[in-house]
Amino acid sequence: MSDAPRKILLVAACALIDTDGRILLAQRPEGKSLAGLWEFPGGKVEPGETPEETLVRELEEELGIVTRIPCLAPLTFASHTYETFHLLMPLYICRRFEGIPTGREGQAIKWVRPNALRDYPMPPADEPLIPILQDLL
Repeated sequence: MSDAPRKILLVAACALIDTDGRILLAQRPEGKSLAGLWEFPGGKVEPGETPEETLVRELEEELGIVTRIPCLAPLTFASHTYETFHLLMPLYICRRFEGIPTGREGQAIKWVRPNALRDYPMPPADEPLIPILQDLL
């Protein structure tokens, strides 16, 4: 581990839950870091934006669904050191949204039962979130 300071990257993520208790996963597209891995949808928190505002924006941009800040419930967070940065990622739960999620950026998406989440390879930061979601649902 280097003594050089690492940049902290703040990313908000959302566990979208459907009426059958399944969780939506999105596959990172080719050309992005960690391509092919499955993750909870979300994105980088932009300057001046709250994590909740980020999720409302990102869920519309990435999946074509509409939700509101009161529909987002904070659940837990991930803190993980990658080679060139440290990721801090609050995870929210959302059960109320309008529209049918579709991969608007070419990414595959899949509704997954909580007990099947480990069947989908995920980035290291997402993996510790699995048991928390399994205990909740």
